[in-house]
Amino acid sequence: MTEQHEAPGGVSKALRSNDGSGGGSPRNHEAANRTHKDIPQATVARLATYLRVLAMLADDGVLIVSSEELAVAAGVNSAKLRKDLSFLGPNGVRGVGYDVAKLRTRIEDVLGLSEGHRVVLVGAGNLGRALVGYGGFRRRGFTVVGMFDNDHAVIGRSVAGHRVRDAAELAAAVAALEPTIAVIAVPDDAAQDVCDALVAAGLQSILSFAPCELVVPATVEVRRVDLAVEMQMLSFERVRNADTEQQQAAVGDERGDSIPVAHALGSGRVARRASNTHPQPAHPGRAHPAPTTQHPATPQHPATSHSATEPTSKGSVVTP
Repeated sequence: MTEQHEAPGGVSKALRSNDGSGGGSPRNHEAANRTHKDIPQATVARLATYLRVLAMLADDGVLIVSSEELAVAAGVNSAKLRKDLSFLGPNGVRGVGYDVAKLRTRIEDVLGLSEGHRVVLVGAGNLGRALVGYGGFRRRGFTVVGMFDNDHAVIGRSVAGHRVRDAAELAAAVAALEPTIAVIAVPDDAAQDVCDALVAAGLQSILSFAPCELVVPATVEVRRVDLAVEMQMLSFERVRNADTEQQQAAVGDERGDSIPVAHALGSGRVARRASNTHPQPAHPGRAHPAPTTQHPATPQHPATSHSATEPTSKGSVVTP
């Protein structure tokens, strides 16, 4: 996986000329293209998180938000947030904060969400039906325009207002529906064939829920979501937190202190992040400390988005 380095200074300079207009006009396309190339993938993932938080703030009627408030809500430190937002050009006002509506629009522009996306989904099984029925996609600019399957038992059925169409009609349907994104929700052994059909129909952006690696041309972008990998990551975090608790307990036994037990899944870290509070220092001089005595908790790590953590599958050519 290629490592990307952040260079906020150069990006801000590229955007400074068009920041006031909010982007979107033809004269801004060249600067926007340079911006997209320079933003690291990890920053893009966090921008999506900031956008979700800004949408919730807007729903609550919040007009201005400080970097500290936005950082806490997004689960990152304020320095990282400001560095991420520097890729968008000047946005906030020192001592005042960020205009929620303007920052939301700016992030949508950079993420390519301003005009929305039309989505086709292949696979009308349990996962496919759940995805089509999720209303959050439309609220974020993703509209499902077609659903396909090759199982005659489900072809013709209605799912969340969409008639399941025969996958054999995929090429003709894509030409008529003009989708910009395709979602694959089929068994592993069928995923490559479906991917080949989508690529042949002209799709260049594919989201796959099949854990297998898909072979695509270099011009096609594939994002892979493996739910088992995500649960393995949670398992690792649980074990790491448990190890830290044991180390703290061992240190407490040596001192004769009483160590409060933390939650194994790290819920205490989330609660502290949300309330923006800090643990109180212990009093080592007491032989029997009061029940409220606390020791410093596990050092915080910036929240990392684990959605679609697999690298992009590029560089291989689909065989005819």
